Amino acid sequence: MKTRRLSNKNKLIIMAVLVLLCSAAYLFVAVNFHNPKLFQYSMKIRIPKLIVMLITAFAIGGASIVFQSIINNTIVTPCLLGMNSLYTLIHTAVYFFAGSASIFAVNANAAFAMDVLLMGIIATFIYSYLFKKTNHNVLYVLLIGTVLSSFFSSIQSTLTRIMDPNEYDTLLATLVASFNNINSEIIVLSVVILAALIFVLRKDLALLDVLTLGKDQAINLGVDYDRSIRRLLLGVTICIAVATAMVGPISFLGLIIANLSRQLLHTYRHSQLILGSALFGMIVLIGGQCIVERVYVYSVPISVFISVGGGIYFLYLLLKNRRF
Repeated sequence: MKTRRLSNKNKLIIMAVLVLLCSAAYLFVAVNFHNPKLFQYSMKIRIPKLIVMLITAFAIGGASIVFQSIINNTIVTPCLLGMNSLYTLIHTAVYFFAGSASIFAVNANAAFAMDVLLMGIIATFIYSYLFKKTNHNVLYVLLIGTVLSSFFSSIQSTLTRIMDPNEYDTLLATLVASFNNINSEIIVLSVVILAALIFVLRKDLALLDVLTLGKDQAINLGVDYDRSIRRLLLGVTICIAVATAMVGPISFLGLIIANLSRQLLHTYRHSQLILGSALFGMIVLIGGQCIVERVYVYSVPISVFISVGGGIYFLYLLLKNRRF
């Protein structure tokens, strides 16, 4: 066990170095160092985007590991709770009822606050109620979350069919994950929300290793299983809400980075799994954004590559783990 821990520590160090190398490449490749004004302008654009990618990877990576451990299944991801569909429905409803000239469509801060507030409140209300009605059965919650995802998508699809074509054309840009035109004020608010969430859930996160042993074993060890599971699941929804509100829905990212972390580290320690998942997410997002900007010149959003790669990786996991 000691050898494995040391091995995992070395792997995490190598991944952290790769994150630093990717970050340096993203910041300094194709930058004019001879002109101070051009260099300053490039940094003004690239640094906020880099920070957003780091925050997004941390939020999605940590939430995915926690969610998979809660439901004891490594194939599913938090997007099955309907968070991505809820995000698209909220934005579609704003453009449909208020129009593209409303403050929630024009002002990035107002849009971010609305997304996090509505997604957090709705998810908290729905899943707290579902946990109570289903006697804290996570599988029932997951099933209902899948139904809710289809329900939100159906409403969103109906609104887009009858809305003004010009409004729909403007709406499309907000429904695709993008790291362009980042608002620095959103970064500060996101960090504050995630830091507060980690502080509130610090005790429940420390119990994850015990919770994965099963309900009966965790209760025998003195853990308030239902309370911890409920709090962690609500924490997952807030993390996904923050990440989705910042860049848009990225459906398969959590699946990719969480399973890569588990396959690389081969450990039950969630402190290592969460860190590994976050580092994998940073590598994927920063490396992918470099390809988007340098190779495809912004013609293809990064979410397209993640969706294609995630779909293939999902099929691989299904074939590898047929017992699921």
